[in-house]
Amino acid sequence: MRYKDLVFHNVIKTSDLTYSPADTEKERKAHLFDLYQPKGDNATARPLIIWIHGGGFKFGSKNAAGVELWSDTFAKRGYVCVSINYTLSKHYPFLHFDELLRSCYYAVQDARSAVAFFKKNYKEYNIDPDKIIIGGNSAGGMIALQTAYSTNAELAKLAALPDGVANSNQTEVIKVAGVISYWGAIYDLNWLKNAKVPIVCVHGSKDSLVPLTHKDTPLYGSLAIHEKADTLKIANGFKLFEGYSHELQKHFNPIFGAGKKTKERWLEAGQYTADFLYTIVIK
Repeated sequence: MRYKDLVFHNVIKTSDLTYSPADTEKERKAHLFDLYQPKGDNATARPLIIWIHGGGFKFGSKNAAGVELWSDTFAKRGYVCVSINYTLSKHYPFLHFDELLRSCYYAVQDARSAVAFFKKNYKEYNIDPDKIIIGGNSAGGMIALQTAYSTNAELAKLAALPDGVANSNQTEVIKVAGVISYWGAIYDLNWLKNAKVPIVCVHGSKDSLVPLTHKDTPLYGSLAIHEKADTLKIANGFKLFEGYSHELQKHFNPIFGAGKKTKERWLEAGQYTADFLYTIVIK
């Protein structure tokens, strides 16, 4: 069944496009995207997923293994997918929470620019501008969550940004059709009230890097989001992988990356997500 199952055998990947055409050459790398489309698909008004990679707001790119895998498999289900770059920190956000907040703010601006770009150019990519879904893993999941549910003003205030930062006074929420958060977190659960957008969360029960619920910093993981979404009657899905750590690895190791078994769990997370989106967002 289209949008649930892998109904296409091949995908056409177009690399190094940009969602910020006015960029200077220096700015261009941060705003590139790769486009994934099902080969032989003549449909128009297809749903789009914008995938955002992880890497602690410091590392990673649109070529990361996870976002490549999900972009490919969701395109085989009939989606249009894009994997985007975004502005990375020059510092070390995972060592300093205030820097993480600042880095997230600027990454969210890029994600919002990407959403706006595809809403404007929907005909070129044969997508439905009302069915744009934003998602990612780790830092990418955090960016997706803040993009969908926070206002720039709220995020700028939390990050203690100085006056005059671009867009920091904006109080509107950008409209998307759904959110995918793989082992991500939101900074303030009350932001879910801003936009009752359907959300699907996946997390490992032993994730010590991004908390499943809440610890000492203003960071609320998938279980906390699920419980709050239920309270607010926001359609949501929550899948917990018992016994697994960050990135659904048995023992998280960002240097060696994901092995075969981890990628199988990523595929399982993808199928759970596809089933949720089909029922709640697409159908």
